[in-house]
Amino acid sequence: MRKLIGAAALFALAVAVMSGLAAATPYGSDTLVTIGSPSTTFPQNKQNEPAVAVNPIAPSIVAAGVNEEIDLEACNNRDDKTCPFTAGVGVSGIYFSDNGGSDWSQPTYAGWTARDCLGVVGTQPANPADNCNAHVGSIGTLPRYFENGLVSDGDPAVGFGPRRGANGTFSWSNGWRLYYANLTANFGAERSEAAFKGFEAIGVSRLDSENYAAAKAGVNNAWKPPVLVSKQNAALFADHEMIAVDDAAVSPFFGNVYVCNAAFRSQEIRGLPEPIVVDSSSDGGDTWNQTQVSPAVNNAVVGGRQDCAVNTDSKGTVYVFWDGTDPRTKTLAIFMARSFDGGKHFPGPQQIVTDIEGTGLLDASSGDLTNDGVAGARDGSFPTVDIANGAPTGAGATDQIVLAWSNGPTPSDAHPGPNEQVRVLWSRDRGDKWTSGGVASPAGDRPDFPAVAISPDGGDAYVTYMSFLQPWQSTTASPRLFQGVVRHADVNRTTGTIGAWTDLNRGPTGDARGSSANALTGEFLGDYDYAFATNGFVVAVWNDARNAADCPLIDAYRQDIVDGDAAGVASDPTRPAPNNQCPPTFGNTDIRGGSYADPTP
Repeated sequence: MRKLIGAAALFALAVAVMSGLAAATPYGSDTLVTIGSPSTTFPQNKQNEPAVAVNPIAPSIVAAGVNEEIDLEACNNRDDKTCPFTAGVGVSGIYFSDNGGSDWSQPTYAGWTARDCLGVVGTQPANPADNCNAHVGSIGTLPRYFENGLVSDGDPAVGFGPRRGANGTFSWSNGWRLYYANLTANFGAERSEAAFKGFEAIGVSRLDSENYAAAKAGVNNAWKPPVLVSKQNAALFADHEMIAVDDAAVSPFFGNVYVCNAAFRSQEIRGLPEPIVVDSSSDGGDTWNQTQVSPAVNNAVVGGRQDCAVNTDSKGTVYVFWDGTDPRTKTLAIFMARSFDGGKHFPGPQQIVTDIEGTGLLDASSGDLTNDGVAGARDGSFPTVDIANGAPTGAGATDQIVLAWSNGPTPSDAHPGPNEQVRVLWSRDRGDKWTSGGVASPAGDRPDFPAVAISPDGGDAYVTYMSFLQPWQSTTASPRLFQGVVRHADVNRTTGTIGAWTDLNRGPTGDARGSSANALTGEFLGDYDYAFATNGFVVAVWNDARNAADCPLIDAYRQDIVDGDAAGVASDPTRPAPNNQCPPTFGNTDIRGGSYADPTP
């Protein structure tokens, strides 16, 4: 039975944590998170999809995960018009901060890399410098995947929790553990060499407090070997995972870890069926049990689902949210499931929190919904959630849930209209009833991929997102400027009411056309941003293109694809070689962020 923690001890711990750090990023400014990223040579200068977590018990320590392409081969290696994901090379980057997210560092480990495979101008089959193969060398991503027959494949999710002691109970006094969940692929191409069945699994890396200094110094074995948490079959593609650690010491399930994801069970037939599943661990991530929390069916009557979020309150309740189709209205909706027994069961039926209007317009050339125009950055409306659970102790928790999403419609140059909005709902009764928290974005913003956070004591709410400055564009000819935005609102700790939203930061603009998918056929800015709040500050991270140069030849090529004059393959006559024919900083998307103090303490 879990040992009870006295109120005096909880108060003392809370005071010690709160007095340890003040945020240091000035309002109206930000900092570079991906400090190890080169500014030139696509795709090595491409980073996206950041996740961030502040250590509840030591808030000066912050970890960020990103999709990190620093170790891929350059486009000029072999065919100058292709920019592939080099086979076997990982893309789950890791960054650390020791001052609450104001400054960052990237460790260098050893693993499978093509970082030095820069190639030459032109295709020269007889030149070894133009036919470089991946090999063991320096990497800027999670270690110990190659050695275990695996590849870290991005979609990062990070969280800190307590260590488990020799007596089997969790306590912050035992130290802390960082969990890093990510998509994980097989290193070997042959089925006989596969470490698991299926196309993509969910893997979790773990780092303990006593090994933190070694991890920052680039010691591979500071990290535990990755653990596969998803239950794989030969056709499964696990996707878009999120992680939550029960980090409130008063919780009856303190120390449990939860990973949610969409389980596409038939990769070769469009992923159908596709339930939302939750993998739970109560032993520090050594072993995992899976529970299906939604239907799996996807047909004309009941649509599919994706884009989950998971979190916990101080009572140990596990909340899982996702987007899907409301079977009554046939419109997009946000669903919720709850577990009251540490993730073992999620009693039904699933609850529809709200119907929503999706964002983005269909780009016929890619088949994706895009936010900014044809051949643009893909878009989506999905839930982002946080809970004021009083971590690290749980003392004084309001357990207020804040839920946000980007609500459409999306305006275009042909059909102008009101912009998208960051809508907010909140609940104080475990999600039984929901109250509008208003709109967190001003009318002039076009918010894309918002992330919401609430302080553990429930007194402050924050959002971050990328905001586009012009409507969806029907050609690639005009700039597509966007900027990172961080906003704050006070929350009444007695009533839960969310106050007016104000800016903490509005970053310099960048042109999204300077970003790129590796296939070069469209832009790429990832699928999410992230924010993590403490009682004294928030750390926010977002994708940023202020230092990415637009490439007119790429713009023209993408327009050719839109117009049907190019097929989107390497043999297209008008396809440029980006390392040779574009500005050096083409593709240079970074992760920017900041550690902003509560403006109304």
